[in-house]
Amino acid sequence: MCQYCGCRDMPLLRDYIAEHERAVDHGREAVRAMDRGELDEAGQRLAAMFEELRSHWQGEENGLFAVMHRDQLYAEHIDPLVAEHRELAAFLEVVDLSDPGDRQRVRDEIEELYVHIAKEEDGLFPASLTALDGADWDAAMTGWHEAHPGRDMIQGER
Repeated sequence: MCQYCGCRDMPLLRDYIAEHERAVDHGREAVRAMDRGELDEAGQRLAAMFEELRSHWQGEENGLFAVMHRDQLYAEHIDPLVAEHRELAAFLEVVDLSDPGDRQRVRDEIEELYVHIAKEEDGLFPASLTALDGADWDAAMTGWHEAHPGRDMIQGER
């Protein structure tokens, strides 16, 4: 994520970025636990990552992505991202860490998650700053709030 475009100053994008960071942290910890042979710990970390991603994906897909998807230019970028969400979710639903093939796939999926996040943070998020108007931001924020009931957004610097 660049530090100059202003995305981190937008409450919605700031929260999405924080969710990305938490998910990746859980994923990295899962890989470290696998490296230590601590498969139970790895499983707990993957479960925490999946929990973070579920609400994150719901907020993105029903909020920001839904608003941006109205424009065909953005739809062409959003559709593959949503497909990647579904593919990772399907794997995380059935991952078996006792299977060496699944452990390798966890490693591969965590690496791919970095690429996926870069597409959002370096592409769609900056584009949203110029593409969305006030009503669009309100709709995108509604998607986030519906995906995170009872949770407040991160407060920015004052």
